[in-house]
Order: sequence, then structure tokens, then C-alpha cells
Amino acid sequence: MILNSNEIQKIIPHRYPFLLVDRIIELESGKKAVGIKSVSANEMYFCGHFPKEHVMPGVLIIEALAQVGAVAILSEVENKGKIAYFAGIKQAKFRQKVIPGDCLRLETEIIKVRGSVGIGKATAYIDDNVCCEAELTFAIGK
Repeated sequence: MILNSNEIQKIIPHRYPFLLVDRIIELESGKKAVGIKSVSANEMYFCGHFPKEHVMPGVLIIEALAQVGAVAILSEVENKGKIAYFAGIKQAKFRQKVIPGDCLRLETEIIKVRGSVGIGKATAYIDDNVCCEAELTFAIGK
């Protein structure tokens, strides 16, 4: 299943300038999602991060991965209309900087769910190179 930005916004509440996923290219509801973020020099955060060398903030890469995970978990019928909140980040590693022109492939696999809390294994790639990975914990709210 492929979702464009309008379809993504029907699942998660994020909007400009904080919607960090352009497209979902793979979706297994409740299990896994793969998204795309095309990084542009026109992103607002590049005004200050950094003016002489544009580098996408690591925290925004993590947020983009979390948004992809939220699409996976909130696309389940029983979670439609709910919201996924960050509950934790573990073992975040940044292996390569992300700059304008890069196309991030964002993969988040839901590896554990207990009640309204779950854990996702999240990895961001540029081409076939890992640029970020982390374990993300989320809580489903109403």
C-alpha cells in the first residue's frame, strides 16, 4: 500500500511544518511501515542548523521514524482516530549526517505491544547506508 502526504494526514495528526514523511511505500497495519522523506534545502530548520553547513537535526530524523511507526500502529482499525505519543527512545545512534538532496528511507517495525504501549525498531537509510537507528517506545492515547 502506498500513501501520499494527504493520506498520511488522515492517519496521524502532524501537519506542516512538522509532518516529516512525504510518502509511505510499504504498510503492514500494526506491524511495519516504510516511508520516504526527501530532504530539501528549503526546510525551515536549515535556517539555524547550521547556516554554513546544512545538517538535518538528529532529533527530527528520530521524529520522522516515529511518524512512520505511528502510521503503522494507527492504521489498525481499533486505533483509527487515536494518537501515538512518544514514551521513550533507547539506543539512538547517528551514523551519517543527512543533508539537502538526501532521500531518507524510514523503516519502523513494531516489535512488541502490551496494551496501549508498544516498541518499534526504527532505522533510517540513505541509499543502502544506515544513517540512524533507535528503539522507540510509544503509547496510544485517545
